[in-house]
Amino acid sequence: MRLLLDTHILLWWVMGDRRLPKSVSTIVASSDSDVAVSAASMWEITIKRMLGRIDVDLEELRASIVADGFSELPLRFSHSLKLETLPRLHDDPFDRILIAQSIAEGRELVTKDSEILRYRGVAGFNPLG
Repeated sequence: MRLLLDTHILLWWVMGDRRLPKSVSTIVASSDSDVAVSAASMWEITIKRMLGRIDVDLEELRASIVADGFSELPLRFSHSLKLETLPRLHDDPFDRILIAQSIAEGRELVTKDSEILRYRGVAGFNPLG
């Protein structure tokens, strides 16, 4: 299963947060899962850290991502171009690029974000959440 973690799912995973459903944790941990983390998520976390909204050691986070065997998904032109095809259900730029990346890369976006889940039914978007 090809997965892309939403930013909050990544943080819940790394922090061992109880809000991460056991079923999601099992899928992410499965050796059958190819898990990616978007550069956009690290960008979002860095901005929130700079604004004082979150207390995360960025180097520890990066090390955890690598240690867990997750791959880094860079931002590509094809991801940006896919944005144009998305309906404007909401305007969070980080959510929208993650949705576009999941479609362009053929990955299921792992999320519990109700705003993102509103995109269910958009061609090629298959969220897991």
